[in-house]
Amino acid sequence: MGRRWIGIELGEHCHTHCLPRLKKVVDGTDQGGISKAVNWQGGGGFKYYDLAPSLLKEDKYGNWIIDERYNADMLAAAMAKHEGFKYSPDEHIYWKQGKSTEKDYIFTTTKLVTVEHLDKIHEEMQPDESLLICCKSFSKACKDRYPNITVKKIPNMLLGRCEFGREDYSLNIVNMPANPDEPEFVPNGPVKEKKKSKKKLEQEEPALFDTEDE
Repeated sequence: MGRRWIGIELGEHCHTHCLPRLKKVVDGTDQGGISKAVNWQGGGGFKYYDLAPSLLKEDKYGNWIIDERYNADMLAAAMAKHEGFKYSPDEHIYWKQGKSTEKDYIFTTTKLVTVEHLDKIHEEMQPDESLLICCKSFSKACKDRYPNITVKKIPNMLLGRCEFGREDYSLNIVNMPANPDEPEFVPNGPVKEKKKSKKKLEQEEPALFDTEDE
């Protein structure tokens, strides 16, 4: 059909059923579903990803910490995503792990950021470059040392943005948003069209001198 699609599954059947079936569809050995009816001979392809664990979790004392399952590369990629940067590590300059513009960079580290460390980075930076450093801890003197370098602490900078510490990815939706123009469903009865308000109709009607070219 030439379609591009995404499938999201939760459970072991992702590995035991979905993945084997997709492989058979691609190599042409699948004869289930619609494959036989349309004489499917194989083709296409897919990418298969595992969702990463929650970035933050609570320790036994109730403190938020970085999940130990995150290695350095995973953490750097996750922080770039959270902060709106594109994760693209530079081959030569270690602190250029990602960028949001041509001159705006991000660097994530689990080491203590000291003044000496910050000074060395600043020496390598161009006057028009800016840098966001995400770290587990830093010396107080680093905070406002350079106007083009911002230092933030993980996990404090992430708390409140989204729900961490859950592995089931479930959502508790109490009230779904209502569409006033959607037909009302009545069980065992006809579908009733909702009447539009007078104000709504007036807004939709073109004014006397409106033209389609405007």
